[in-house]
Amino acid sequence: MGFKRGVFSCCFCVVFAVVLLNSCVLVIGGDIVHQDNVAPHRPGCNNNFVLVKVPTWVNGNEVTQFVGLGARFGPTLESKEKRANQTRLAFADPPDCCSMPRNKLTSEAILVHRGNCSFTTKAKVAEAAGASAIIIINNQTELFKMVCDPGESDVDIGIPAVMLPQDAGTSLIEFLRNSSTVSVQMYSPKRPAVDVAEVFLWLMSVVTILCASYWSAWSAREAAIEQDKFLKDGSDDYGGKEVTHSGGVLDINTISALLFVVVASCFLIMLYKLMSFWFIEVLVVLFCIGGVEGLQTCLVTLLSCFRWFEHAQESFLKVPLLGPVSYLTLAISPFCLAFAIMWAVFRHVSFAWIGQDILGMALIITVLQIIRVPNLKVGTVLLTCAFFYDIFWVFVSKWVFHKSVMIEVARGYKSGEEGIPMLLKIPRICDPWGGYSIIGFGDIILPGLLVAFSLRYDWLCKKSLRAGYFLWTMTAYGLGLFATYVALNLMDGHGQPALLYIVPSTLGTFLMLSAKRGELKHLWTRGEPYRICPHIQLQPAE
Repeated sequence: MGFKRGVFSCCFCVVFAVVLLNSCVLVIGGDIVHQDNVAPHRPGCNNNFVLVKVPTWVNGNEVTQFVGLGARFGPTLESKEKRANQTRLAFADPPDCCSMPRNKLTSEAILVHRGNCSFTTKAKVAEAAGASAIIIINNQTELFKMVCDPGESDVDIGIPAVMLPQDAGTSLIEFLRNSSTVSVQMYSPKRPAVDVAEVFLWLMSVVTILCASYWSAWSAREAAIEQDKFLKDGSDDYGGKEVTHSGGVLDINTISALLFVVVASCFLIMLYKLMSFWFIEVLVVLFCIGGVEGLQTCLVTLLSCFRWFEHAQESFLKVPLLGPVSYLTLAISPFCLAFAIMWAVFRHVSFAWIGQDILGMALIITVLQIIRVPNLKVGTVLLTCAFFYDIFWVFVSKWVFHKSVMIEVARGYKSGEEGIPMLLKIPRICDPWGGYSIIGFGDIILPGLLVAFSLRYDWLCKKSLRAGYFLWTMTAYGLGLFATYVALNLMDGHGQPALLYIVPSTLGTFLMLSAKRGELKHLWTRGEPYRICPHIQLQPAE
C-alpha cells in the first residue's frame, strides 16, 4: 500500500499540475487559411493568407521544397500541383526591387529582398519588368504577412506574391550563384475537410474513457461488496461507523474543484512564460514518470486477471523505501521504465507518436480509476469551472496576451515547436501539409470523471443500460467531441476549446436526465451509489 500511495502521489502531482491545464483540440501543421480582420481589405487586396509550397529544381533536378506565405494582394495560387507552372527563377538587380530591375526578365519568377519600399511597390515593379511572380525573402526566420499600405485606394497586381523565410531565401540565392538554371513551382494545396486522423483520435478518446469507466465501476463494486461483508460479519464492531474508500482512491471535493481553475491557470501562465527547450525537457521527464506509473498499473491489473499471474500478484517482496511490492509489479516495472525512456530518447522520429499515445492513454485510464468525483455536485462545479477556464485561455486570453495562451503552449511556443507531451496525437493522413491532430488530456480526463461516476452509480444501483446514466452520458461525450471536430474544420483548423462543446453535452445530459427521473437530489448531495441504494444486495463479480 505504501508503494501505491507513493507512486500515486507522484502521478497525481504530474497530472493535476500539468496535464489538466491543457484542454484544447488542435490541428498542428500550420494554419492553411488565415483570415485576418486587422489587415486592411479593399478591392485587389482581400486575399486570405495561405501557406504556399515552393518546390525547387536545380539544373532540372528537384532538390528541396520550401514553405512560404501568400500575400493579401495578387491573384490566388493554384491548389493542384499538376496545374502549377514550373518557372525559372531570377535574382533581382537591385535586390530590393524598389526600382526597375537592370536585368531583362522574360516571365521568370523574381527573387527579391524585403525592405526599402512597400510590398505592393515591389510587386508592381516586378510585374512591369516582365516577371511572372515575385518571391520576397524575409529578413527574419519566420514568415510575415504581406499587406497593402493603408493609403493605397486601389490595388491591381496581376502576378502572385509569396514570402519565404530568411533561411529559405539564403538557400535559393546560393543555388542561383552556383547553378545555371534554378526553377520553382508555387501552389497552395487545400486541406481536406475531414482527415482520417480525426476519426481515430475520436475513437481513442472514447475508448480510453470506456476502459477507465469500466475499471472504475468494477473497483467500486468490489469495494462495495467488501463493505457489505464487513457490515454483515462485523456488525457488533461496526458501531455505526462509515467504511471509507481504500487508500488508492482519491475523492475530489468542492474546494478542490474550485481551486482547479486557479491552480491550472497559474501553471498555464508559467508554461507560457517559461516555455523553452529546457522547460520542455522537464515536462518530458514528468510525463515519463506519470506514463511509467500509468502503464505499470494498467499492465499489472490486466495481467492479474489471468490465472497464470495470480501467484505473482499475490506474492510480495519488501523493498526499501517502497514497502511491500508484488513480484508481478517488479517484473513489469523495468519494461515500463524502458518503454518510457525509449520514447523520450526517440520522441522526434516520425513514429514516436505511438509511444506517446500508449503512455498517455495508460496514464489517463489510471487517473480516472484513482481520482473520482463523489457526487454530481462536485462534478458540476469541476466541469463548470473547466468550461470557463477552457474558453478564457483559448479565446479571451488573446486580448490580454495578444496570443491564445493555451494554443501557443500546446504548439510549443518558444520551444522549437516541439509542443508539450501531455497530448494524444495522430499524424494527419490525407493532409498534403502533414502535421498532427491532437487533443489535450484535460478533454478526456475532466469529462471522463463524470462518465466514470455515472457507470459506478448504474452498477451499484443495478440499473439497466437504458435506465441508467452511463449510456447517455457516454453518448453525449462522443457527440460533444464530434461537435468539436466539426467546429475545428469550420474554423479552418484553428484550435478549439473542446470543453466548450463537451461540458454542455455531458453535464447537461446528466443533469436533465436525473431531474426528469427525480434522482437529482440524491445524486447531487449524497453521491455514493451504495449509500443511495442501501436496499441493493451486491453479488461478487463472476
